[in-house]
Amino acid sequence: MHSPQQLFAKLEALGIAHRTVEHPPVFTVEEAKALRGNLAGHHIKNLFLRNKKEEMWLVVALEDRAVDLKRLGEALGAGRLSFGSPERLRRVLGVEPGSVTPFALVNDEARAVRLALDRGLADDGPTGGGPINAHPLVNTMTTAIASADLLRLFEATGHVPLWLDFPV
Repeated sequence: MHSPQQLFAKLEALGIAHRTVEHPPVFTVEEAKALRGNLAGHHIKNLFLRNKKEEMWLVVALEDRAVDLKRLGEALGAGRLSFGSPERLRRVLGVEPGSVTPFALVNDEARAVRLALDRGLADDGPTGGGPINAHPLVNTMTTAIASADLLRLFEATGHVPLWLDFPV
């Protein structure tokens, strides 16, 4: 599994610009809001989900989006969804609870996790949009990366995103 430093090296090898700030650990959107100050760009929440067939999804949405798991399961054609266990999260994405991030797909070499993205992440919108801010595999840092560059990283890892309009 990659460390944050290995992730940064991968980004640099792909020619992807990024900026990282350190902060105390955050586990919720509310904690992140309180600690981030004026960090510009999109702020996200990440859900590691599974269904009864053991299929897994990483859902990346704007932080203030309401997510109804029943409706999301229907939109994904996944049936009933639930949160993946901490053990499954560690095994498949190599991160701890509270550190779920789209960057963790670098650890999913088997491409076992499907990716669903909030279409709002591609929109500059009224708030100016800007970079996407995500934990670089640990919840003590936040890394800003252009949305187009995040898509390049997904391409490099073999993860094709499914775009969703929230609320689904």
